[in-house]
Amino acid sequence: MNLLMMGVNFRTTPVQVREKLALGGDTLTQALEAIQRAFNCESVILSTCNRVEMYFARLDGTPLPAVGEMAELLGRLVELEGGSLADSLQSVEGENAVRHLFRVVSSLDSLVLGEGQIAGQVKQAYEVARQAGASGPALNGLFQWARQVARRVRTETGLAQGHVSVSSVAVDYVREVFDHFGDKTIAVLGAGKMAELTLRQLTELKPKRVIVTNRSFERAESLARAHGGQAVPWTDLDSVLARADIVLSTTGSPEPIVTLDRWRQISRQRKKGRCVVLDIAVPRDFDPRIHDGDAVCLFNIDDLNSVRNATLEERRSHIPAADQIVEQEAARFLRDWTRRKHGNAIAKLTREFESKRETIVSKLLQKLNGRLSPEDKRYIEGAFRLLQNQYLHGPIAALAEESANGAVQENHTLLDALRKLFRLPEADA
Repeated sequence: MNLLMMGVNFRTTPVQVREKLALGGDTLTQALEAIQRAFNCESVILSTCNRVEMYFARLDGTPLPAVGEMAELLGRLVELEGGSLADSLQSVEGENAVRHLFRVVSSLDSLVLGEGQIAGQVKQAYEVARQAGASGPALNGLFQWARQVARRVRTETGLAQGHVSVSSVAVDYVREVFDHFGDKTIAVLGAGKMAELTLRQLTELKPKRVIVTNRSFERAESLARAHGGQAVPWTDLDSVLARADIVLSTTGSPEPIVTLDRWRQISRQRKKGRCVVLDIAVPRDFDPRIHDGDAVCLFNIDDLNSVRNATLEERRSHIPAADQIVEQEAARFLRDWTRRKHGNAIAKLTREFESKRETIVSKLLQKLNGRLSPEDKRYIEGAFRLLQNQYLHGPIAALAEESANGAVQENHTLLDALRKLFRLPEADA
């Protein structure tokens, strides 16, 4: 397959460059159209926060765009100097590009190993290209196959098991303490980004009530409104904690806001039972001595990170199995592509040999008519068929190897040689 991938990712290129190359919406469609006009090749562009990768393919064996040409075009689209961009672009081609895509879609090349978002992003990138008419037979087959690879890795390995974000691990802790949440109150202290991310996951538990308090009442109102909660002034913090079953604390206070003595006073007001405190602030918001493992379960950011790191380590143990699936699927895809690409030529070549074999065997049997038993005739026919298969095996196997290895020199291939040697019309091949 004449296939090329060019792009940047979080491993090779700093975010300052990646964010300038990000393509989405109308800009993405315009880029696909510009590539079609400039290079007349199939294309799919995958643009995420961690990578911008462009996949190109041609069926006719003609060269694909050079890195410098693509850098210049992309630079014009994003208003970035093309010369400096060329130094940032990495490229892989042929079967290595197939493997690369399969590793990307399986999240083996992700910043967070095993994350599930990338498979959806790859699917969306392909759909945009297909709807824009930018993809064709080559990339359609490749990206559809990639979805199968992602499913195999996800279902046959443990690469995606367990949660690896602080917010999702926090929810896991809460689930270990409570078995139902329809009567629970969640209190959120602070209204920053981390509070928003974690609260988004906590609200999926469908609690009875969400209360948000923050030194800036306006920000508390904004966060509460987004999650169907109630904003409460910071001055009412003690009464909020007295009503809470689950506390999420993410303030930026330089010292604890809830000391042991303060908590003891709050406890006297509490009419409820167990309380889970998720203190993910740094520095910590709650005095660690509050934790008793019974009435109060206090988890800090280090507790959550230790579980996150253990999960990632477990995921890493599944990399060899996932890599093996990628290798298997890459080999299968390339074999399948070779069969589809050269199927007509191989069928035509086989028919030519069949016709000649049948003619020769027919003449031979006519000449030996009356001197051969039915068993002799079957033996002769089988011997000539075996000879035909042995002669065809070499050219067909060599054709498959050349296609899989992507060997193309000056537009002269074994397929061209077969056409000339055996007089195969190009239209039929």
